[in-house]
Amino acid sequence: MRLQHDLHLAYCTNIHRGENWAETFAGLKAHTLRVKAAVCPDAPYAIGLRLSAVAAEELSEPGTLQAFQDWLEEHQCYVFTVNGFPYGKFHGGKVKEQVYRPDWTTRERVNYTKKLFDLLARLVPDGVAASVSTSPASFKDFGIEEADRQLMRKHYREVGLYIAEVSERTGRDLHLGIEPEPLCTLETSEETVAFLLETFADFPDDESVLRRRLGINYDCCHLAVEFEEASEALGRIEKAGIRMSKIHLSSALRLKPTTALLDQLRAFQEDIYLHQTIVRQADGTLHRFSDLGPALDWAATSDDPGEEWRVHFHIPLHHDPTEGLLSTADQMEATLDWLGQQPSRCQHLEMETYTWEVLPPELRQGEVVDQLVKEYDWCLNQLKLRELA
Repeated sequence: MRLQHDLHLAYCTNIHRGENWAETFAGLKAHTLRVKAAVCPDAPYAIGLRLSAVAAEELSEPGTLQAFQDWLEEHQCYVFTVNGFPYGKFHGGKVKEQVYRPDWTTRERVNYTKKLFDLLARLVPDGVAASVSTSPASFKDFGIEEADRQLMRKHYREVGLYIAEVSERTGRDLHLGIEPEPLCTLETSEETVAFLLETFADFPDDESVLRRRLGINYDCCHLAVEFEEASEALGRIEKAGIRMSKIHLSSALRLKPTTALLDQLRAFQEDIYLHQTIVRQADGTLHRFSDLGPALDWAATSDDPGEEWRVHFHIPLHHDPTEGLLSTADQMEATLDWLGQQPSRCQHLEMETYTWEVLPPELRQGEVVDQLVKEYDWCLNQLKLRELA
């Protein structure tokens, strides 16, 4: 939906199953229209679309694309952003670290991202900027070396120039947001800023174009798991003059690691998604684990399980866990404080709680539509407090 200051808010449809276009479109009809009816019945409604590589290829067929455009017009919906992070399967089976494959060393990732911009340029309404969010280069455990990083910078530059060409041809303001995530090649705001500045420096003749077309997708959950304070991370990005492509409104788990709370945390251990866990010791040292299971195993034999844990498990925005299992909602609120002071810095807001199917029962009450409506209520209230909605 369109808010004050030309901001746009949507939820990301990666919460629904959809590995091909038929499944993706079915989810929009079964769930998204019901959410629209509850939160935005009489005005244009924004969709944050997730497209796998297969779905993007199928949607590119002219008749299929035209049918979708007709459907959007019929139901007073529009697309302003696409989640281009998960290339392939994202629900119904083990994903884990495979979500980062193919990474940005590959032609598959480059061509897929270009395809998304081709589609988005056709879907976005006139006068609305459009974004694609993408993976943070690769995963550190894949053994990325400097030659790989150079190739990835070359590929980001190639896509940045392609976005510029599509933007010029269509009259759209299109941009790509790199999404830092724990234990990835780009996991902190500092690493992501440094990587983008290196990319600009590698191609000085293209710097002005790349600065306009390449930016950061700021995921509140991911940076909170890294124990980054939103005000500092956002200030770092702003100081570097890097575009804020999109903000993911998302919340992680945090807790003081008592024996009882660690036992409760086992309910969040599951076999589909990677739940990177970072433990802060009393001296400020951060201890990183690639998944929740290894962190819990370590704690079971450790004399010092740390001062605070943060777990990459997206929980509902409106839910504040009790009994010591807390959330990082304060970092979302700090991010919105920043945006409230300078709303022109980022036009795109997307709620992203894709973990619906794997939430513990006490957090998964009612239907997925019920959760999404509650997330809109929470988010719109927060935006109104800052005169953004």
